[in-house]
Amino acid sequence: MLIGYARISTHDQCLNLQQDALHQAGCEKIFSDEVNGTASSRPGLDKLKEQLRSGDTLVVWRLDRLGRSVRDLIDWVTTLENEGVGFISLQESIDTTTSNGTLVFHLFAALAEFERNLISERTRAGLDAARARGRKGGRPKALDKEKRKLLIELYDQKKIPINTLCKMMGISKPTLYSYLKEEGR
Repeated sequence: MLIGYARISTHDQCLNLQQDALHQAGCEKIFSDEVNGTASSRPGLDKLKEQLRSGDTLVVWRLDRLGRSVRDLIDWVTTLENEGVGFISLQESIDTTTSNGTLVFHLFAALAEFERNLISERTRAGLDAARARGRKGGRPKALDKEKRKLLIELYDQKKIPINTLCKMMGISKPTLYSYLKEEGR
């Protein structure tokens, strides 16, 4: 049985592309997660592990949907091989049920990690260059200093419920608590 796995890292992304490709590949079951690849808890992947049996084949849209490092991917494929489960990555045209596919898997996994490392290095270099020019980056504060000061004063008075306070200021509770934390409260 072909069993698919799809994963997106952020809520901005959409699973449809991956799920459609997995359906077209003939997957009878598809499990998915909406978590960062480095997250330790992936409920969809955990359910998938329970379903896999000898003779099954795990299908992913791309290698990086399953693991974030070469070591992680190699561990996965080794575990799958030991359990008699094949592995297919659609975008990289890898099929470990063949000896050529196993070789190609190891090569592509190394190249995928290399590409991620390059992107990470470029991003870090760009952020460092921006900081050197005085740019802080990040999302702008929802409230200016005066409004934050007023917010803290109203919060300290404990006369207005937190939900009402947040609604009045047009902010969420996490934003309120972030401001309080910045003020040492």
